[in-house]
Amino acid sequence: MSKKISLTTKILIAMSLGLILGSLINIFAPDQAIIQNYFVHGLFHVIGSAFINALKMLVVPLVTFSLICGVCGIGDISALGRIGLKSMLLYILTTGIAITLALAVAITVAPGKDFTQQQQTTEFVAKASPPITDVFINIIPGNPVEAFAQGNMLQIIFFVILFAIAMLMTGDIGRQLADTAEKLNEVMMQVVTLVMDFAPIGVFCLMTKTFSEQGFALIVPMIGYFSVVILCLLLHALGTFPLFLSFFAKLNPLIFFRKMRPAHIFAFSTASSNATIPVTLQALEKRIGVNNTTAAFTVPLGATINMDGTAIMQGVATVFIANVYQIDLGLTQYITIIGMSILASIGTAGVPGVGLIMLAMVFNQVGLPVEGIGLILGVDRLLDMLRTVVNITGDATVTCIVARGENTLDDAIFNDPEAGMIAELHLPHRAR
Repeated sequence: MSKKISLTTKILIAMSLGLILGSLINIFAPDQAIIQNYFVHGLFHVIGSAFINALKMLVVPLVTFSLICGVCGIGDISALGRIGLKSMLLYILTTGIAITLALAVAITVAPGKDFTQQQQTTEFVAKASPPITDVFINIIPGNPVEAFAQGNMLQIIFFVILFAIAMLMTGDIGRQLADTAEKLNEVMMQVVTLVMDFAPIGVFCLMTKTFSEQGFALIVPMIGYFSVVILCLLLHALGTFPLFLSFFAKLNPLIFFRKMRPAHIFAFSTASSNATIPVTLQALEKRIGVNNTTAAFTVPLGATINMDGTAIMQGVATVFIANVYQIDLGLTQYITIIGMSILASIGTAGVPGVGLIMLAMVFNQVGLPVEGIGLILGVDRLLDMLRTVVNITGDATVTCIVARGENTLDDAIFNDPEAGMIAELHLPHRAR
């Protein structure tokens, strides 16, 4: 009758074991040839690098299918009108605020600034950042097949959105393709699950290798990174969203957060925006008073394209890794990070761990080493749970604003503390 250990617990255990073993190797066997050659730079390096490659492997198909499903989920072209445009602009706005806030706080606090690499560590030379004009021009792919082959995410996102809109305009043929994309997206979600099942092993190897090379000196900047991400998440959730609710939706933020509590608990426990959709819809419709015609459209759309928490992680992580590797990022690169994070959030599926996949894309775009993800991977799962709470809060906030504008929000239900109350919340079971 032993209780099954969750993936979160497994990853935290693996992180701790890797930290301990790596630190012991760093202290007692820094010059032991067998341990260094066959384990640190052999077994741990191979498995850790393979796991990073597995994460990168998922990027292109995951973005393609989830984006098609997100755009086609809107329905016909007429539905892309008033409500669709309003929702998308608000989601993009909140994501832009989130990434800008994250970069501003991270640049100010500078997590990882005091991190010093060992002398024998190979120095990483950053690629020259392209002019900002070229970044905008190159969003449009001259050859879509080449863009997919090379993994140029800006071009892929542009092409897939354009293709999905064309699918909506095509009618029956487009609907058949959309059904196929939905099935392929389900398969890709399962592939993500398979890869994440190996996350504890990958985390253990990455953490062991990192700490065997750096020792306990790495703990301080990791605490700094963790703290800055949490600070930015709190500022966005308790600052940006209440302001939006007060000024645009004319709602009391305290009542809103109280009525969203069941969805917050479920989001934290699953770390999945998609899995939380039924509970979010229930809270918005039964407890807050948003009409189903608005909520049924904006919530699934938000779970696909609104990833404020993920954008915050990407902003802080980019500054953190740049500081660790002592790479100076310019204004053009920061603007690129903002643009990339906004576009990437549209293609980030609402499942655990996908934010790391998108982070690899951002790193490549601004010339940071992808292997730097290994430094933050151990604490990412816990942060992922907190990010999901911020993500679904953003979905609910935008839904309330759109509903207020469309006069589909019932204030009597919102102001009734007993509205929608049920004795026990029956959460949907996730297929494993």
